[in-house]
This record gives sequence, structure tokens and C-alpha cells, in this order.
Amino acid sequence: MITRSRAVLAAVLVAGLSAIIALPMISDAQTERRTFVTHNGAIVETSGDVLDPLYTPSDVEFDPDEFLRNFEYGRVSVSETGQTVREFTIVARDDLIQEVSPGVFYNVWTFNGTVPGPTLRATEGDLLRIHFFNNGSKAHTIHFHGIHPAGMDGVFEPVGSGGRFLYEFEAGPVGVHPYHCHIMPLEEHITHGLYGMLIVDPKNGRAPADEMVMVLNGLDTDFDGENNFYAANTIPFYYQHHPIQINAGDLVRIYVANMVEFDPINNFHLHGNLYKYYPTGTDVVPSFYTDMITLSQTERGIMEFTYEHPGKYLFHAHKVEFSEKGWTGVFLVRGDGGAGYGS
Repeated sequence: MITRSRAVLAAVLVAGLSAIIALPMISDAQTERRTFVTHNGAIVETSGDVLDPLYTPSDVEFDPDEFLRNFEYGRVSVSETGQTVREFTIVARDDLIQEVSPGVFYNVWTFNGTVPGPTLRATEGDLLRIHFFNNGSKAHTIHFHGIHPAGMDGVFEPVGSGGRFLYEFEAGPVGVHPYHCHIMPLEEHITHGLYGMLIVDPKNGRAPADEMVMVLNGLDTDFDGENNFYAANTIPFYYQHHPIQINAGDLVRIYVANMVEFDPINNFHLHGNLYKYYPTGTDVVPSFYTDMITLSQTERGIMEFTYEHPGKYLFHAHKVEFSEKGWTGVFLVRGDGGAGYGS
């Protein structure tokens, strides 16, 4: 029995040693080139395991600073009845590549070439005409939050590749209304970037302010159903490395919308100050005076605040995971009367 046990042990040792010696052979096998078809249809050869094999430079040049204060008012005309008409053109694509973080490339699906899509702006009662063209390989639509006829809802009217559709409805109610593609699987179309914001102003307007748009979003770059990056306006940590300059004493108004998927909540915390908050922006009277709000998916509103003391002030998600993965920024408050919204 003892002799047989020793024989078995020796066999096990020999097998283990053979496995160790064979390791270089496994490494050699990994040099074999394999062909991958990426999620956007590109054919790539690689000798390694790559989560997202996109070996192309970024096709999208997105400037979060430019997006921050950019509002599109459309081509304006007046109807025979005296109604203001605003016409917009929105083009969907699903083949662009964006460098969302240094060395990290992601297949973004875009409205007018960016994520988020353009911030549309109108006054309550304006007639909106949105000319939608689908230049993508998949079916897409635009679903606007707000009030409109059923046929303009962008749910049961899929627009196939190469197709077009005219959305026409009156702007309303007053407030902040996200828009997004509503083709199933909805999660896929939203997480890749097909969303934006429509702002409807009151007929009497709002007080003059330094106005900004912040769309809170996340990016699942390895397609495991969890976000790898979080941001305000797509690029992680951008406003931390490029602080947003505002003037002490100026009223700041931020239109904010949460478009993060995979996570039940997001939030917005402001340092060294409090802000008046108007949920959805449908009321002209603020509901809260706070330094932190919590938002579910597509929840949105208007924040208003003024800094009296110059310096650097952090803003970020108070869900620490989000802030540590990119959702953080800085307001640089200037007290020297620098360029502002009133200059």
C-alpha cells in the first residue's frame, strides 16, 4: 500500500511539473491572431483578449466647455396665425468612436454627432418642427418628455436606417424635458448616447443669469451592465481639470438632467453654497433651498445660486463611487469682474 501511494504521489508531482514546463507553450499559443467583430461591425484581428477592440482614433471631437453654454433656438419663422415656429434638424448615427478618457475609445450613438445631443430651446407655445434623419444602421426615434400628440411620441413610429420623420408639436409645458431614442432594447440606445435636452422657457422669460446645461451620464465601456465612468457632460473629470469660470455676485442657472442607466439614483452636491431648486422646472417658485439633490433616471430640474466669495468650489455626485469615477468638477469664482454672462 505504501509503495502504491508513493507511486501515485510521484505521478502527481510529475504531472504538476509538466504543467509548469508547459506554461511557455500556452503563452506561445496566445500569439496566434484571432478575428473579432466589434459591437459596431468593424472586423479586427488581435492576439490578445480585448474588451472593446476599437483601434481607431476618435471620430468625435466633443468639447464639454462649448456644450455647457450652447443653446440651439432653431430656424425661426412666424406662421400665418402669428405663432412662432422653430425648426430643428437632428441626425442620428451609431457608428462614431469617441475617446471618452485617455486611451479609452467607445462606440457612441449620437444626435448631431455628440453625446449628449444638442440642447434645444424654445418658448412655451412655440410650434416645434424637428426634422429627424436616421443615418444609423439601426432603427432610431426621438421621444420627447412633455406634452404632445400620440403620433409625435417617438415610440410606435420606428425610423429605419436611411429613414426620416417630422416631429411637430407645441412647446410645453415650461421646464426641462429630456429627449432620447425609444427603440428596444431601450437600455442599449440610451447608454450609447442617444439623448439630449429640450428647454421650454416661460413666455415672460426668467431673470438674466449665467446659464449652463449639465447632463449627468455614465459609460459602460466593457459592456457588463455596470458603468465604468460617470460625468457631467460625458467626459470624466473634465470640469475638474478645466474649472468652470463664473463671477462672484452673478446669478448662475443650471439646467440639469440625469441620464445615467444601471444605477437607481444620481445626485448633485455643491460646495460652499446652497441653491434654489425647481424640480422639472415647471414652476417659477423653487421647492427647495439645499446643497444636494437626488435624481432618478431622466429626473431633471433647474438650480440657481450665487457665489459671493471668490475661489475654487467643488461640485460632484455625493455617491462617492460616481465622483471617484469621473463625476466631479470645480467652479472657479472670480472676483475681478472677469468675463461673464452679462459682458
